Amino acid sequence: MDESMSGSERISAADFHRASGVSAWRVTGTGPQAVFTAGSLAQASGLVAPVVAAAERFGILPDVDVRPEAVVVRIPDRDFAGIPAAAAEFAAAVSGAAADLHLTPDPSLAQSVGIYVAQHSQTDARPFFMAALGYEALGETDAVDPLRCGPQLAFNPITGDTPARGRTHFDVFVPADQAQARVDAALAAGGRLADDSYAPAFWSLASPDNHGIDIASWTDTSD
Repeated sequence: MDESMSGSERISAADFHRASGVSAWRVTGTGPQAVFTAGSLAQASGLVAPVVAAAERFGILPDVDVRPEAVVVRIPDRDFAGIPAAAAEFAAAVSGAAADLHLTPDPSLAQSVGIYVAQHSQTDARPFFMAALGYEALGETDAVDPLRCGPQLAFNPITGDTPARGRTHFDVFVPADQAQARVDAALAAGGRLADDSYAPAFWSLASPDNHGIDIASWTDTSD
């Protein structure tokens, strides 16, 4: 297997973005991804074979989501070890193939959604959620859909560590150059800014009835 998938060579999001030919790509909470818009399902599906060829060439295991409107290519984070070193070359090859097929990159559409489950420090809710959702463990604190179709879950102690109290919020990972616009849109739609002390890494927002959402961009700039 290629060293980039063996875990011996990994790079940061900043390293990835410094590479040539990856301007269409953004790094979200589940790894680098690119969205190429299409005029039909047939046009979108034309990118599948080049993605497979590039994956075999560079030793990358991508996810490909083909829709009539677009094709989404992701390099999923499977072990929290970082981005495979060969990911940038793979991404550049995919972008070149997309251009040949007249598929238009739209980085503003790149995102991933996670659910943060806050729990008392003496409670382990992860087995329950894994059983109910058919998920599997990822690292020490997370759970993931085996096919990476559903949102990733993260389990951590609740602020204040109150027994018998659970609370969840959504983590929405967006490109760094889209984060402020997403925050502004949510506020204009009736949301409330709960905490911006960590901005621009992430903003904590609340819906009119206090459901929580974090708009996060730190994964796209981490070094």
